[in-house]
Amino acid sequence: MALPVCVVDAFAEKPFTGNPAAVVFLDEPRDDAWRQSVAAEFNLSETAFVEPGKDGYRLRWFTPAVEVPLCGHGTLAAAHALWESGRLSPSSPARFETKSGTLTARRDGEWIAMDLPSLPVRPAKPPLGLMKALADTPMAFCENEGVYLIEMDSEETVRRSAPNLDAWSALTRKGLILTAQSRRAAYDFVSRCFFPADGIAEDPVTGSAHCALGPYWAERLKKPVLTAYQASKRGGVLLIRPKEGRVEVGGRALTVWRGSLC
Repeated sequence: MALPVCVVDAFAEKPFTGNPAAVVFLDEPRDDAWRQSVAAEFNLSETAFVEPGKDGYRLRWFTPAVEVPLCGHGTLAAAHALWESGRLSPSSPARFETKSGTLTARRDGEWIAMDLPSLPVRPAKPPLGLMKALADTPMAFCENEGVYLIEMDSEETVRRSAPNLDAWSALTRKGLILTAQSRRAAYDFVSRCFFPADGIAEDPVTGSAHCALGPYWAERLKKPVLTAYQASKRGGVLLIRPKEGRVEVGGRALTVWRGSLC
């Protein structure tokens, strides 16, 4: 039986921007090998698998190489697809049971606001040799369980940076977040994100990274609400509201194609 599937550009202002995610609606459980094969076939940063649960929906995310425990843009895409397809009333919040606990999303005008776990970083010392993967000297080096967050001296440095991902991957499986305060009035900070260990060289727009970036810049800038721009080739805008133990991450989404999976 064919399964409905769509591709949604998440954190996108117009088609072919933001971060595309495939959303597959499952009618029954499928094994992990099948899910991984589907994600490899789509070859997008993430493929989200949505299936009915006891209190909402179950949601899992796969890159072309591995399953990940948290994905912001895949969650945004899944919520958008549920509302647009009529599976969920536009007035009802989307509720997902995931490997990162319960995540919710609600519509806020043209935006979708997601409630995600806070993943704050702490100052750290770079592992021996890791800085050789970067051409620039960081202003601050921090980490959490999954990523190294590196603050650079300017937005221009973040935008032109070309990290050696082969060298990076040889020393760590953690992702790399480069960030700087923005000099543009429209944004508080910019970032770029790289996850070579997950099969993603540069991720276009990364909701989960802002679970770390939000608390970091809220403290640095003393602002309760921040506007962020992920400066990849496709690019995307995010609205960030850090809360106690959580981060609300907002963005827009639009469907670019629909079809079925045989």
